[in-house]
Amino acid sequence: MSPESKATRYLIADDDAPFRARLARALRSRGLEVAEAESAEEAVRAAKSFRPERAVIDLRLGEGSGLELIRALRSEHPDLVCVVLTGYGSISTALEAVRRGARHYLTKPVDADDVLHAFERGFEEGAPVAADAPSSAPSLHRVEWEHIQRVLGDCGGNVSQAARTLGLHRRTLQRKLATRPPQR
Repeated sequence: MSPESKATRYLIADDDAPFRARLARALRSRGLEVAEAESAEEAVRAAKSFRPERAVIDLRLGEGSGLELIRALRSEHPDLVCVVLTGYGSISTALEAVRRGARHYLTKPVDADDVLHAFERGFEEGAPVAADAPSSAPSLHRVEWEHIQRVLGDCGGNVSQAARTLGLHRRTLQRKLATRPPQR
């Protein structure tokens, strides 16, 4: 990490509260300033007051889209450097993220070192970077958990509707929602 990056302000926009808190804590432990947002709207508000220089944006933000958030943030803060995170990495979303101004695109799971490396790599190369091939593919359990979260978000948090959409019994979905998100 370069000395100038210690003063850099980071905005983390992710609706996965445990992941967001863990990443924020890890960045703060490295002396960085961090603001957190769990939705696109909250991220836009936080950016106005916090004035971040770098943003870590989850591709799927509950009801919002990380791709739309990149556009909204960069229209107000053109120098903001963004790295997009997702559990659903694909070439098309990576290209779209870079087209909208993302510097880098990472497939979850990632840690603070991966995120900082993505920002530093982008600055060293001076140009947006396409998606990394995942160093380790997420587990089936992680992909299932993220898919459930996405469907639940698409259903406005309505567990019954999400269960019908997923073809699960409501109680089965409730049990799955009660578990912690898998790390990998």
